[in-house]
Amino acid sequence: MLRTKPRPPQFKIAVKRSASGLGIFAGEDIPKGRFILEYWGPIVSDDEAQSVAGKYLWEIGNGKTILGALRENSARYVNHSCRPNAETRIVGNRVYIFSRKNIRKGEEIAYDYGEEYWEYYIKPHGCKCNWHQKKR
Repeated sequence: MLRTKPRPPQFKIAVKRSASGLGIFAGEDIPKGRFILEYWGPIVSDDEAQSVAGKYLWEIGNGKTILGALRENSARYVNHSCRPNAETRIVGNRVYIFSRKNIRKGEEIAYDYGEEYWEYYIKPHGCKCNWHQKKR
């Protein structure tokens, strides 16, 4: 089991209640295109990851998965949004979260979890992202 030391967040962030449970919120304005924080945890084989119960699994390719359930992994609280203000970038065995647009202080940071996650986990229960909450 490999474990990398995460790159520290580059902006002030806070874990708070959101429409989806807990979420990550900007503690200061974040400009477009900037690194925010890293999703991290022990790295295991995809086969090992199949035996782990939980939602915080991130497949990074080459037969490897990050076990992101550690509470110290603040990025595990970044929620899905159908209109995201952040995006993820996989570089080697690391997952970085960057701003897609300017994010204002107090705004929830969210990215699109992707089609497969949407189909299996979100669609059956309905999306709770901020965009859907505002539409109601």
